[in-house]
Amino acid sequence: MKKFITAILAAACLTAPAWALDAPKGDVILVVKGSIANANVDGTAAFDRDMLAALPGRKAYMETPWTKGKVEFSGPLLREVLKAAGAKGHMLKVRALNDYAAEVPAEDAKLDTILADHQDGEVMSVRDKGPLMLVYPFDENKDLYNELYFSRSVWQIKEIEVVE
Repeated sequence: MKKFITAILAAACLTAPAWALDAPKGDVILVVKGSIANANVDGTAAFDRDMLAALPGRKAYMETPWTKGKVEFSGPLLREVLKAAGAKGHMLKVRALNDYAAEVPAEDAKLDTILADHQDGEVMSVRDKGPLMLVYPFDENKDLYNELYFSRSVWQIKEIEVVE
């Protein structure tokens, strides 16, 4: 009987979803929609600050065209946000608060791209390109420091649409 119960529990674990995305408890600052498997609010993956802070992230010092000198950016890695949402697509439409949108290949998430929510240790406000800014790893790969990646570096991000 003990082996039977163990087998049933093991089978249940194998069929359970790999990731259950909890509902946000605070103000939603990012919505991931489109081709996703892990919705938590009306068919979307909605994230508050605490949810994003719980994901694996990165802190990096770098120069950008939008800042003076080297600054520190930190926040969750784009790939981890997409993983949490169960994203399945080849293109991301990253949309800002003012509805500006850039098409970003999902492949860019393989880089150490940050969805920065902090700059120099401070929460990024809307006035300072927040709540989120897509920051490429310019510090790791100088070849990324060009107009192509600058055009994909959306700030004041509110939404990512995953397109198959």
